[in-house]
Amino acid sequence: MPMNKTYSQPSDLPATIPIFPLAGALLLPGGQLPLNIFEPRYLAMFDDAMRGDRIIGMIQPVEGAEPLVGESRALRAIGAAGRITQLSETGDGRYFVILSGIARFRILSEVDSHKPYREASVDFSPFPEDFVTGAAVPAKQRTELNNVALYLAQALRLEIARNDVEAMPDADMISVFAMIGPFDPAEKQALLEAPGLLARADLLLALGEVALSRALKGAKPLQ
Repeated sequence: MPMNKTYSQPSDLPATIPIFPLAGALLLPGGQLPLNIFEPRYLAMFDDAMRGDRIIGMIQPVEGAEPLVGESRALRAIGAAGRITQLSETGDGRYFVILSGIARFRILSEVDSHKPYREASVDFSPFPEDFVTGAAVPAKQRTELNNVALYLAQALRLEIARNDVEAMPDADMISVFAMIGPFDPAEKQALLEAPGLLARADLLLALGEVALSRALKGAKPLQ
């Protein structure tokens, strides 16, 4: 889903953004993340974002880090910002939202505010590659990615045609299958933090092959 607004450099994005901590959620540049919003604090977050620049920062909590009484759960250092490109009311007090990924960020510090949700000062400058379009991988690697992606789609019972996969630009295809793949939170964080498209492609291939191997052996069904 194309965005009406484009972002060509880190300075195009706000320095302070609302933060949505969600374990197992992966948003990558060029990807689209569907969300069902029902908690009052996050309904307020999306209401405020729609009145402003429509930017939301997705980030995973630190695994196993339980907060002390009165404290918030610790967050990973790196997340990704997305723009709200679709928001609809469900009629039962929820929002259905699509976030379109823009760029990764590093948290500098959390911001104290009266708002019911968390906000943070963030830095997009460590990830200049996220603002570059048209990045590609070698043809051989793309063929391997197509094959793994199709096997994953079949295992997940998704109806995706080979022609549709092959037609995707490299960066978009890698983002889509990294986001929908049956990976655990640590694996998703590793995909997010991969230093570039080639590194993310290599990791996606490795993780995809492991997931398929587990499924074939019946050790861990794909969900």
